[in-house]
Amino acid sequence: MPPQERDIAYLWDMREAARLIASFLHGVSYAGFEKNLMLRSAIERQLEIIGEAARRVSPEFQQAHSEIAWRNITGLRNILAHEYGEIKVDRIWLIATTNVVELIQLLDPLIPSTGDESS
Repeated sequence: MPPQERDIAYLWDMREAARLIASFLHGVSYAGFEKNLMLRSAIERQLEIIGEAARRVSPEFQQAHSEIAWRNITGLRNILAHEYGEIKVDRIWLIATTNVVELIQLLDPLIPSTGDESS
């Protein structure tokens, strides 16, 4: 697969994981999130997927799209994967309810439409 196609595939993975986060949190309050270990784990897993996909996007593409916080995204993935004892629920909530929405908005125009996507 050509590098540009690989980048698009990783962007698609990032967007799909972000969309899952948004759907998981639809109608959920912070108190509900804080008390629900399964939901928190699901959100953390999707954030890991976003970070892993972001890590694999080519440096050239990342440089051309500096509006995306690549380093922060991959840094969060590293914390979730390796320093899980340091995870702060309120920080994950903020990322999931604010940064993820912004990320979807940044990724949408970068991913060519296939015409059969459900939004």
